[in-house]
Amino acid sequence: MTEQKVHQPLHPSMIERLDPEYVEFHNKSLAQIVPPHTLPWSPSLRNAPAVPGGSAPLPVGNTEDIDLTHTKFRAFTPEGASPPNGWPCFYVLSWCQSWLTNSGGWTFGNINAENSFATNMCTRAKCVVLSVDYRLAPEHRYPTAVEDAVESLDWVVKNGKSKLNIDTTRIAVGGSSSGGNLAAILALKAAEVSPPIRLVFQLLIVPVTDNTASVENLWAENALTPWLSPERMLWFRDNYLPNKEDYTKWDASPYFAPDELLAKVPKTWIAVCEADILRDEGIAFGKKLNSVGVEAEVEVYKGAPHPIMAMDGSVTFPIFLLT
Repeated sequence: MTEQKVHQPLHPSMIERLDPEYVEFHNKSLAQIVPPHTLPWSPSLRNAPAVPGGSAPLPVGNTEDIDLTHTKFRAFTPEGASPPNGWPCFYVLSWCQSWLTNSGGWTFGNINAENSFATNMCTRAKCVVLSVDYRLAPEHRYPTAVEDAVESLDWVVKNGKSKLNIDTTRIAVGGSSSGGNLAAILALKAAEVSPPIRLVFQLLIVPVTDNTASVENLWAENALTPWLSPERMLWFRDNYLPNKEDYTKWDASPYFAPDELLAKVPKTWIAVCEADILRDEGIAFGKKLNSVGVEAEVEVYKGAPHPIMAMDGSVTFPIFLLT
């Protein structure tokens, strides 16, 4: 058998810093994948799994796709009887799209990308989980993904009780990577409208919070990390945010939201990976939330690179206890 070419070798300086189980899985299943940012752009690049190693979806009580103006979202309802006031709702924006998937950077993913995480959350947390199939860059650039997320939340507030038996006083938002970016922005958007939409929680996993970040500032320590390299992250950014003047707008980089608006977001939990270029901006966002009076906790996962959150079918890691 011909040995496969290695396209994404682990840098020697990173190996001792990484979780050994991840190192084994990377060498076996990830190193041979050609990084998409090195290939000519084609929508067909989305046909491959955003990150290999995810688990299979769990059975739920009901799954329904609901159309929006330009796209749709998927609703997962738990088995059994709902609480008296309806189901609590967890609103996920996949990271490959907007929730626990991979680093899809506003560019990769589809409505099936979050089935594993969504069904785990639906089953274990006993809540309706909504996963938004927002439109992707580079065909649909900033602020299209934000507009789709806002429309879907508006639909839930207006129709969630009658259509899905959702308790609209118990809505949380969450997302990972680019999805964490959109979830944080959605929490700000919800607080900004009049009357405000009062979310109860936001859960941000390895979120993009500052699109001015680079190797020159926040990424230096992890510049040689696997998978989400600076080059790949900049490719994603260019796909979604081709105009540099947009980098500091708060609906692109929630870190730059005004303090008076940040102070209105709900209690927050942020997970970052020790060996991820996005680590420091996630930590900084948590500190900024604390500084304006928001209860925000940041957890740093030792030995973890960016994509490990999506590998719950292949790598044992503490973050998976969340689901």
